Amino acid sequence: MALLRIGDLKLYFEVHGNGDPLLLIAGLASDSQSWQPIIGELSRHYRVIVLDNRGVGRTSPSDVDMSIRLMSDDCIALMNHLGLTSVSILGHSMGGFVALDCAVRYPDYVDNLILAATSSANSQRNNALFSDWASYLESGMNQKLWFRNVFYWLFSRCFFENEKILNEAIRFSIEYPYPQSKEAFKKQVQAIAEFNCLQDLSNITSKTLVICGQEDLLFPPEESLVLSEKIPDSGFSFIEKAAHSIHFEYPQAFVKIILDFLS
Repeated sequence: MALLRIGDLKLYFEVHGNGDPLLLIAGLASDSQSWQPIIGELSRHYRVIVLDNRGVGRTSPSDVDMSIRLMSDDCIALMNHLGLTSVSILGHSMGGFVALDCAVRYPDYVDNLILAATSSANSQRNNALFSDWASYLESGMNQKLWFRNVFYWLFSRCFFENEKILNEAIRFSIEYPYPQSKEAFKKQVQAIAEFNCLQDLSNITSKTLVICGQEDLLFPPEESLVLSEKIPDSGFSFIEKAAHSIHFEYPQAFVKIILDFLS
């Protein structure tokens, strides 16, 4: 656990395990702790680096400027701080946007690129949805209802069949000691809406793997497939019954796909 100062920003990060470096970049409103279901197994094989993106977790202050470009710059600054000239990057959802931006603008830093539950740009439907989530937060919506509303889009149908697990997930989210501020959430939503790298995909030189879930409502398989079709050296992997939060619901299958790809 450490902090890296980047200008006025104090970037929180953790390093687990030894071996070749693997950087994990989380999605909207998520921080380094969202990777807990897979950090243990991945760190048995790799030096796993996780960070809190600007605006979330223990990175401070929360009211900094926000864009996908700035978040990818933060990742490169962290690599330089750790003395790394190249890494493998795994980005989930918004973290996939950041990973793509790293691969486009800093190709020498990215050996392998793993894109999970993401796309080259957000759909207009998703932009409207995320903007509504931000508005609900600002309106003072009941936290339990807010998280339930978000979870409908993140998890599979099977997840909602176990009321105990659902309630525990909601309780954990409400009681999380490092909550994201309403303003920081809104800024991340705006950063997502402004990003589009579709025209740059053919220039990516990193060996790439695209992973998607069969039931992902936010970035359905046909959207993710476009990434593997346009990125030259890329493959595609599909996890049945998984929704958007693949690594949370199916950590073992998710990790196996990553290890097979990187090895």
